[in-house]
Amino acid sequence: MLFKLKNAKKILIVTSEFPPQPGGIGNHAYNLASYLQQNGFKVDVQADIRSNDGEEEQVFDSRLPFKVYRIRRNKIILFTYLHRILRFSVLARKNGIIIASGKFPLWLVGLTPFVKKVKKYTVIHGSEVNLQGFNKKLTDKALKNFNKIVAVSNFTKSLVNHLELKNIEVIPNGFKLAHYNDEKFEKKTKGKETLTLITVGNMTERKGQLNVIRALPKLKKVYPDIKYHVVGIPTEQLAFEKAAIVLGVEDCIHFHGEVTDEKKYKLLQESDIFVMLSNSTEKGDVEGFGIAIIEANALGLPAIGSIHTGIADAIKDVNSGRLVSAKNIEDFVESTVEICSNYQSYSKQASSWSKQFKWSIIIQKYLAIFNK
Repeated sequence: MLFKLKNAKKILIVTSEFPPQPGGIGNHAYNLASYLQQNGFKVDVQADIRSNDGEEEQVFDSRLPFKVYRIRRNKIILFTYLHRILRFSVLARKNGIIIASGKFPLWLVGLTPFVKKVKKYTVIHGSEVNLQGFNKKLTDKALKNFNKIVAVSNFTKSLVNHLELKNIEVIPNGFKLAHYNDEKFEKKTKGKETLTLITVGNMTERKGQLNVIRALPKLKKVYPDIKYHVVGIPTEQLAFEKAAIVLGVEDCIHFHGEVTDEKKYKLLQESDIFVMLSNSTEKGDVEGFGIAIIEANALGLPAIGSIHTGIADAIKDVNSGRLVSAKNIEDFVESTVEICSNYQSYSKQASSWSKQFKWSIIIQKYLAIFNK
């Protein structure tokens, strides 16, 4: 009892991603840490160094109000795992609450025997609970050892339905835009023949940029002056460029790669519709929520996203945007035309929809759990 009382307000977040490098899990962990710190908790974070020399992380961490303990990745992955475990074994004893976020942290916190005295929570995002074979067995076993499980969407929760967990709750991802102000929001206008689409996210099969590219020839017939901004880590950009050339739409697409927040907001404000036609891949990689959609909504952009993914929790269909089958070009084109025909209404509703996902609201749901 003395242990719990002494460390009741100390929280350790163990995460597979953390800024300044991009990633939805990292964005979530950073905001969760920041808002918990603001609400009276003493927060520590354990995360990896993902840059080549670690300088970016060092500069970023020096400006934070909480301590981040970084693990340098080794070419021999076993050494990285051992370093993570050793660091965790020290930090775990100093905190009364531990939160795991990401695949290895979920295993680390859920399966480590020396943290029985602390409260253990995990945030599940999607892909890390949709694994196959032995990895899935590890994950299922780990999940049974947590006091509370938070799923970021109903879709993510459905991925662990087979475990019949009683201690799981859905809390959606939150957003915070550095340059966003409700009072300064102005409803967007859109020309009849012009259309600018945008996707923000790693250029991969999961994020679905290729599905958008394949629909551009048909959209171009309706909107001759169409543009598509593709923003994010250019993992599969070369393949997307080749597909665009084959389809004859390369002049419509602008690949921006990674950009600053300021540049991202500028591109969003120049765009009309945010698109995320995400796929669930054969390897089990899935879209757990889609916080980039909510960020776009806050700036007045309606969204079109794929059904049967976590995006279904991020888009209110026929309100903040439309939900379609990821590879159904006809549905995508029809939904685009519908939004453009009622653009002011969709834009206003998208902005209103986004307000419930502000981190200042989302954090209250976490506090309700941790303060019990």
